[in-house]
Amino acid sequence: MSQRRDNDCQMIDQEVLSVRPKKTLQALTSAALVLPGLLLTSAHASDKDRISFQYSRYEEGERNLYGAPQSLKPISVDVLHGRGIFSLTDRTKFTYSYTQDTWSGATPITISPLVANSNNPILQNTPSGVTVVGASPLINRTILLDHDLNPLRQDPRTGQVIGHDSRSVMVLSSASPETRNQGNFGLSREWNEAAINVGGGFSMERDYKSSFGNIGGRLDFNQKLTSVKFGLGYTSSSINAILDHDASPYITKTAYTQQIERKGGSEILRGDRQDWTANIGLTQILTKSALIDASIGYTHSSGFMENPYKVMSVIFVDPTALNNSLTMPILGDVRALIEQRPNIRNQLAFNTKYIQYVDSFDAALHLNYKFTLDDWGVNTNTFDANWVQPLGSEWTFTPRIRYYSQDAASFYQSYLFSQQTVQRNTFDAGKLPDHFSSDHRLAGFGALSGGATLSRRLAKGVELEAGFEYYTRSSVMKIGGGGGNSFADFDYYVANAALKLDMERNDFILPGAGSSVHNQHSAMHHRHKTPPAGIMFGHMLDKPGDFMVGYRFMYGRTNGDMMHGSHKVNDQMIVDQGCSDATPCRFTPTFMNMRMHMLDIMYAPTKWWNVMLMPTFMDMDMNLRKLAGAPPAAPGTHEHQGIAGHETGAIGDTYLSSLVKLIDIPGHRVHMNLGLSAPTGKVDIELRRMAKADGGLIHFGMQLGSGTWDFMPSLTYVGEKNRWSWGTQFSGTKRMEAENKSGYRLGDIFQATTWGGYDLTRWLTTSVRGIYTLQGTVHRDFNTLNARIGPMDFPANYGGQFWDIGLGMNAIIPSGRFAGNRFGFEWIQPIRDDFKGFQLERKGALAATWSYHF
Repeated sequence: MSQRRDNDCQMIDQEVLSVRPKKTLQALTSAALVLPGLLLTSAHASDKDRISFQYSRYEEGERNLYGAPQSLKPISVDVLHGRGIFSLTDRTKFTYSYTQDTWSGATPITISPLVANSNNPILQNTPSGVTVVGASPLINRTILLDHDLNPLRQDPRTGQVIGHDSRSVMVLSSASPETRNQGNFGLSREWNEAAINVGGGFSMERDYKSSFGNIGGRLDFNQKLTSVKFGLGYTSSSINAILDHDASPYITKTAYTQQIERKGGSEILRGDRQDWTANIGLTQILTKSALIDASIGYTHSSGFMENPYKVMSVIFVDPTALNNSLTMPILGDVRALIEQRPNIRNQLAFNTKYIQYVDSFDAALHLNYKFTLDDWGVNTNTFDANWVQPLGSEWTFTPRIRYYSQDAASFYQSYLFSQQTVQRNTFDAGKLPDHFSSDHRLAGFGALSGGATLSRRLAKGVELEAGFEYYTRSSVMKIGGGGGNSFADFDYYVANAALKLDMERNDFILPGAGSSVHNQHSAMHHRHKTPPAGIMFGHMLDKPGDFMVGYRFMYGRTNGDMMHGSHKVNDQMIVDQGCSDATPCRFTPTFMNMRMHMLDIMYAPTKWWNVMLMPTFMDMDMNLRKLAGAPPAAPGTHEHQGIAGHETGAIGDTYLSSLVKLIDIPGHRVHMNLGLSAPTGKVDIELRRMAKADGGLIHFGMQLGSGTWDFMPSLTYVGEKNRWSWGTQFSGTKRMEAENKSGYRLGDIFQATTWGGYDLTRWLTTSVRGIYTLQGTVHRDFNTLNARIGPMDFPANYGGQFWDIGLGMNAIIPSGRFAGNRFGFEWIQPIRDDFKGFQLERKGALAATWSYHF
């Protein structure tokens, strides 16, 4: 069951959570962690040209399940965020940002009386007997009630009533990892006393897509001491929720019959919504050390406002038994209905900010208060304070505290009672409220968080930043009390690390671009031919103290036919030979996509030695189909169902390299790389339960790393003459451990490649290269449960020999505002494959790079 709407950070920005629920992580990374600086020189201090990269980790604590097994991991989110601001002219700026977040863990789907035991224990036979190993949601139950509808607890051994138990509990469901991608773009124009900006973007994931646009502006008065700002935005969203295959048969969906489509064995609940936003504000500089800012915003939302993965527990009670005083106890029939919210929501938000520079501490105090109210009854209050304290030597420390309180929605209840009976899953919907939800984010509660950010500005416009925040949600902290939902209390933390680069420099000009002799000589240090984008560790910095930051994106796709060696195979051959004699294959992949983001950080301590750090962030998705002729699954076996595929994503392995220059003569260079891969990527990601059976660890190729320390040497030669360039590289990966913590070891890799390039202009180069790769099979096997449903679950179906050709293009901006930025693109096309075992046909790969030298 999906959990992408279950980020419980109401405290971050309630209107972001409730109006655009998909943007919560963006609010988490931008509003909660990116703290304001000491810019008090004007009410609209311009942003410098800058590129920034940020990684954030969000993780919740365990929920209180009152003794039910806590086998399900809490929600965790890994977020990669990149942002850039560029001046196109003196008064025109272009901005962009990209966010990718991957969710995993257990999510609350409803609230139920504790006596219903809805977090159903999972039993497993072990040598010592039957053992409770976990819990899974089972909402439809029968409970006992008294005449006042108080739940009654029974002795588990005798069945006798032992007293009242009015406690409620959150019902959790597991979920496979899911990934969201969001892009934002903006263009702004400044005049002497005015500004205007337009922007837009998109947010995409498997079952939710939205696009949005906005326009805003600013007018300055009183010698720019007073500014009026305004904005208007629109968002259009479409929901295509794939209902959980296991839970769907037990969920009543009659209210959405016309919106549910059945496709490929799945039920898809479709809906659309629109959001309009408008705001206006005033910024006033009070003194040279203080300013105040106030704004009011309005949001109108309409359409499908429900979370299709949340249900309401409704307890149906026979009115005849309830009115008969001799009937004791009374049976309550607990059923699950998809929640129903109003299809319109109007919200007002009032925000004030005061900033005071404190001269005696050379620091700034930021005080903020925000109040929102809406026609759902969810009124919120937010207070936060930041203290921005420079520490000297370019260090800045910013502690932060925040308090949040909200009232419950008018239609929120933990669960409902309905005095009627259910016959063959039918009931009178007219006897239920028009709107109801047990989503705990709509409950009344308070929350308190505290955190800090520490940043250090280095030489050449480089800044490092790290932040941490801890959050506690508690119903008793609500203003005025009366939260009454302590079962939903929880804690979370979020940590982040960021790298920021100032791009405002004008000393990089290529020869022939109108530069001076001095600048031409300086530029030649950066002008060596750059290898194709798909080459890693292919170049070095020349001067001691040089610093380079780069971004590398790699995409690979497999789909089409299943192959054995270099031949296509049919389904029956895969069933019979693709897995094992004891476990015939039942499924095979239809496609798999891999996307990897890498941050390249290189520094030259000397002219012959460079060091390099390359953290990675990756995500993958795969879909499966059932093989023709596959045998039926054995009882209790994990079975893939419906059209939903598998997704994984988070931090991958981290590369550490030492590059040594061996030869550097005019026209010829040779260097050696001695690299290590640190096992920071997960190798224990699990499939979610399906058909009431655990899937165990996900396939080898969908794990995020090797799980072992790996040695990654390479030897690179690069030559150039006039407009021509060429090169050769030999590289390899040697696993240095016998197995990882999941019991297996990936195969070793050897690769040889050679290329040639030609300069079309002084700033644009094309290239072609040939690539040979030899990869070994997976050694050993999983040391814990794996579903064994297809060839991707067996070690022998990995590795092989591969021949590819790469077509690429490299560009360097020769002069102007963006001088020195390098870009590279290469498409890698498979020419011949010789697979080991049974594997999906390769379709190609894309490599794209950007780098900047300081």
